[in-house]
Order: sequence, then structure tokens, then C-alpha cells
Amino acid sequence: MPASVEKRVVIFCLLLVAATLAFYNPIVHNGFIEFDDSAYIVKNPQVQSGLTWNTIKWSFTTFHVANWHPMTWLSHAADCQMFGLNPVGHHYINLLLHAADAVLLFLLLWRATGLTWPSLIVSALFALHPINVESVAWVAERKNVLSMTFFLLALHAYDLYARTGKRSLYAWVAILFAVGLMAKPQIVTLPFVLLLWDYWPLQRLAVSHISGSQAHAESAVATGSSASPAARSLSFLVWEKWPLFMLAAADSVITVIAQRAGSAVRTAAEVSIPARIDNVFVSYVRYLGKMFWPSHLAPMYPHPGNSLPPVEVMGALSLLLLISALVCHWRDRRYLLVGWLWFLGTLVPMIGIVTVGEQAMADRFAYIPFIGLFIAVVWTVNDWATNTQAQSAQTSHPRTSPAWLAAAAVVICSLGFLTYHQLSYWRDDETLWRYTLSVTERNYMAHDNLALALAKQGRSDEAVVEFRAANALHKYPPAQVVALALYEERVGHAQEAIEESNSVLRASANNNDSRLQSAAWSALGQAHLQLRQYDEAAESYENALRLRPENEMALIGSSLVALSQEKSNEAVANLAHAVKIDPSDVNFLLLAQALRQAGRQDDAEQATNEARKISPNLSQAQSAAGQLLSVAELTNRN
Repeated sequence: MPASVEKRVVIFCLLLVAATLAFYNPIVHNGFIEFDDSAYIVKNPQVQSGLTWNTIKWSFTTFHVANWHPMTWLSHAADCQMFGLNPVGHHYINLLLHAADAVLLFLLLWRATGLTWPSLIVSALFALHPINVESVAWVAERKNVLSMTFFLLALHAYDLYARTGKRSLYAWVAILFAVGLMAKPQIVTLPFVLLLWDYWPLQRLAVSHISGSQAHAESAVATGSSASPAARSLSFLVWEKWPLFMLAAADSVITVIAQRAGSAVRTAAEVSIPARIDNVFVSYVRYLGKMFWPSHLAPMYPHPGNSLPPVEVMGALSLLLLISALVCHWRDRRYLLVGWLWFLGTLVPMIGIVTVGEQAMADRFAYIPFIGLFIAVVWTVNDWATNTQAQSAQTSHPRTSPAWLAAAAVVICSLGFLTYHQLSYWRDDETLWRYTLSVTERNYMAHDNLALALAKQGRSDEAVVEFRAANALHKYPPAQVVALALYEERVGHAQEAIEESNSVLRASANNNDSRLQSAAWSALGQAHLQLRQYDEAAESYENALRLRPENEMALIGSSLVALSQEKSNEAVANLAHAVKIDPSDVNFLLLAQALRQAGRQDDAEQATNEARKISPNLSQAQSAAGQLLSVAELTNRN
């Protein structure tokens, strides 16, 4: 390889890194997002303990958050060991991995095709397109950028294997693929991508001569690599990859088991098969739209369920068929077919045929598939621009058009500024979900997450409004309605809590879920207690305890009612039971108060001493117990 070529490639790699870091610089001002960052890092003691032996064992054996991705867990654990819970470090590792992915993509395309400028433009589009902001700015999506690193390394190893035939390089392909799958199963389509890579740019699959194939012949000269790989039959190329297909199949089985264990897979009753297929066609077209016009990007696009208009579905299907027909018509340009099939094929695991979660589509799912679109578009424009220039200059040695490079630079910089702006929406939970509500419709998940963000800030009245908006858009499971009722009660909306608790009791009247019914009766009792409706509260707690005698909330609530009615012995019995279930400092303090009211001073002092011994913060526990006892104390004074 000429020294000048090598120097230019190094400069381009450095420019890619510098541009990525510059446009993504606002990421250092962003915090953790409660949605997934909490389960992955902020409230995950295993990850926070760092790279210990116990964390390593846990990483390889857990299905936490409905996934099996041990390399991702270890990556987060390493971050915690280095940065603790400082979000800047976690964000910057994501950014460095994204920059590395852009460089790996550039080197891969340059080595395989010998074309520097198209390779650089594709990589810059990948680095700076705002649809990839979600994968970088969301710490929990470390799995996306990390799995991509191994995906591209595996492609590098395969490219070298195809040129040299060294089996050791094929072993590296399998190893890197396996490690990448342990970061995120999104790269499960790698064997399919390698078959496309055989077709173009490696041209291991022999077909008729094509006008766009000269690039591969030039690559041997440009990069100093060996001659073109030997042509093989399709059956040989497929059989060659059987170990990789086996790895993909095994990881797919593990992924389905993990997602079912986490109850993340939606059933056909929730989303019908025809509705899923309709969403596939529409989502493919929506992804195409996001590539060419990346506006209204959001972390959650609500699934339409069974409500997609037939006209929209048929229009999307017609457009996909038209593009596919044009690609087949221009099959002499191999990069078009490869790019289009790359996009369609690598999206299959995430397109919603197996519906996981609440989203119809997601920006993070485009991280790998958009590379195919970038290749198809950039190589097409480059061929057109260079051929046009060659014809106008009447030369048989086409050069890259300066006008084409200038236009590409303008597009890339524009995308970079959009990325810079998009990052500001990921600053914190409230900003993210308010923005999401502004660019999506009927998004109950955004309302729900905004409610949680507001509740965390103590803005209870605003949070309840968002909780109710979410509940109006989505039929929550009864257990979540009970949780909402308890929250309503805690923020002083007792009447609303009564209505929600009664709705759960009506909905569960015909099933045998005693735990759910007991929880609903307890929530109802809490609301009645807040309204000083002691007879109704006592009846509710009695019903809760009849269904589930171990219901701690009902035991404590019934004790407070008994104290308000000066039934000290009943209160002592219930609180003694509650202490056995949960020997907490607050429960011991409540028991001490009941014992004092019963005239058992020595026993009360002993209970207080127990609370003092186990409490990490006795004054805080006394304050909590005092708030619970306030109902009984006010009643006694009356």
C-alpha cells in the first residue's frame, strides 16, 4: 500500500472520530434516564459492585430485564467500577464505542471496495445521522453500540478470511460473532449479511458481468490486498456458514426464553397476527422516511394495535414492492441489491413479527439496518456523479466529482447539527418525555414515564394528571391500577383511589386471584382511612385479611383503625403479626405505640429498643410512624 494512501486513510479516521465527538459533545450534560437506565445501572446492585466474581456469574446466568447479554452487563459493571454512578463516564463510553464503530465501518468498506470517498461518506452518515442518537445517548443501549463493534470486527475477519482462505480467520469470525451475540442478539443476522458481502463487494458468488463491479477489481490495487477471492457456488457459501447459523439459532432460542421469562413477549390476544404484519409494512416505510427526513424522532413510538387503516398498509406494501422491483431491474449494480436486502434483512428480528414491548418501531433498531441504505444511496450517487464527470471530461478514468463531495459535506454537517440538537432532549426524564408527547400521539408510555419523573420531584398533582392520561389511553393490568390507587391515596386523592380500587374489585370478581383482590381491598381501606371513614376502612381491611392473612398493609391499616377505636389488644395482635412478616423499624415503633395504649409499658420499651437496634435512621423511622399514627391520635383527641 502506498504511504500516501495509508496516511490519507489515517487522517480520515481521525476526522471521523473528531466529528463524532464534536457533534455529540452535549452528551456530557445528560443524566441517567429512569426508563431502563434504572434497571440496568442506577438500581442494580450487581452491576454497581463492579467486576467481581459474583457479578461475572450473575451476568452469565441472569435473564434480568428480559434479556441474556452477559457482555453488556460486564461492560456496565466495568463503568461502575471506573466512574461509579457519575453519568458522564457511562455516556462517554457509549460515545467512544460509537466513534469506533464509525471508523471500523470506514475501514471495512475501504478495504473491500477500494473506494475512499464513498466509504468515508457512508461512515460519516452512520456516525452523525440523528436516528442513532438514541443508541448513543441512552446509557441502557450500551448493548447496541457494543454489539455493533463485534459485528464489524467479525465482518473484518471474514473479509480477510475470504481473501486468504485462512481457517484461523474463520475461527475469529465465529468467536467475534458469539461475543457480539452476548452483547445483544440484534446481530443475529450476521450470516445473512456475510452472504450479501460475498455477492458484493467480495464477488465470491459468480454471476454475469455488471457495470458497477469495477470497484472490487480496483480494491486490490488501492489497498494492497491479494487478488479477488475465488468464485464459489451459492450452496458452498451457505454451507460454509453453518457454524454461524448454529450460533444464531442457539442465541435466538435463549433470547425467546429470556423474553418470555420477563413477560416481554406480547401474545396474539394482545396484538393479532394480521396487525403485526400490517405494522411490518408500515414500519419499513416509516424507517425509510426517518432516513431521508429525520424529524419527530422519539424513544417510544406507540404500537397502533389493530387500528392501522388498510389504505396506509396497502400504500406501504406497494412502495416496498416498487423499490424491490427497481432494485432487481438495476441488478447490474450489485451494491443496490446488497444495500436494500441488508436493510430489509437485518431489521427482521426487530420489525415486530414477534412483538416485544409496547413500541411499533424504535430508532435504536435502525443502527445496523441503515448501513445498507447508506451504502445503496451513496454508491448510486457516486456512480452517477463520477460517470457524469467522465463523460463531460471525455476521459476513461473517472474521478470523484468535487460537486458531489461538497453536496455530501453539506448533508453530513446538516445531520450533525440535527444530532447535536436531538441530544438536548435526552438531558433528563422530564425533558425527554415532554418532548416525546409533543411529537407522538396517544403515547401512554410517555405519559406514564413523565408521571414517574414528576412524582420523583415531588410534583404530585402534576404526576397524577399524567397517570390519569396514561390510564385513559391504555387498559392497565389490574395490579398496576392498584398501584395507581395507592399513589392517588398517598398524594391526597382518596376519592379517586376508591374509584380505582373498586374498578379492580369489579374486574377481578370472577377470578381466583386472592393476592390481587386482597391488595385492592387494602388500597380501598387506605383511602377510607384517609377520609376518616373508619367503619368502611375496617370492613375493607377485614376482607383483605380474609383473602390473605399475610397482607402486611391490611394488618397495619386494621391496627390503626383499632387504635382509633381504642381497641388496643386487637391493634397489638395485628401489629405483632406484621412485625413477624416484616421486622422493620417502623413496624416496631407502631407496635410500641399500641403496647403503650394497652398499658404494657415494659413491652413497649422493648419494642422501641428493637427498632433502635435495627434502624439506620431512627428519627426518620419515628417520623414515618408518626404520620401513620396521626389518624388514630387525631381521633383520640376528638
